[in-house]
Amino acid sequence: MFIDIKPGMKNTCKWPGRDPLMIEYHDTEWGVPLHDDRMLFGFLVLDTFQAGLSWRIILHRREGFRAAFHDFDARKIADYSDEDVERLLHDEKIIRNRAKILGTIKNAQAFLAVQQAYGSFDKYIWQFTGGKTIINHYTSHEQLPATSPESDAMARSMKKHGFTFCGSTICYAFMQATGMVNDHLEGCFRKNILIERS
Repeated sequence: MFIDIKPGMKNTCKWPGRDPLMIEYHDTEWGVPLHDDRMLFGFLVLDTFQAGLSWRIILHRREGFRAAFHDFDARKIADYSDEDVERLLHDEKIIRNRAKILGTIKNAQAFLAVQQAYGSFDKYIWQFTGGKTIINHYTSHEQLPATSPESDAMARSMKKHGFTFCGSTICYAFMQATGMVNDHLEGCFRKNILIERS
């Protein structure tokens, strides 16, 4: 169920393993409710590239993605040219996948349209959990779902709004990352900290 990083430390979810960057991400970011549009879009970009890959691979290249995609500025990305696509295809600090690069540009355009329609992406995306964090009570990593009714609804809506690489599995990972869902295991030291802050 849990691992201790060092003797005497509190119980923690096991999925970060012993990777220092994954541990830091779990301990400081995963499941923290986000309401900043730029940060939300940043996770949308990363989750687009995560499709078919592990989160560890993406996390270790996050700063490369941030630099390559203008600090996740949706307005700049929405206007990317063919030259920008070629630049990204030659950038070894990111995942060089043409479909995902083009998908990110399309998602930036859809993101801006949603902002205009709803006032903010935050208002749009948090509607799928009623504006509150869904707190789950799993006791093992194996119990964590890949999708949920909320991520299903989110995926359907995002597709209607023109997003791509937004299937229910990707949407659920996004919900976990941005605190729309608290999937820290029962007994993980982070779970109650986040509940107390909410």
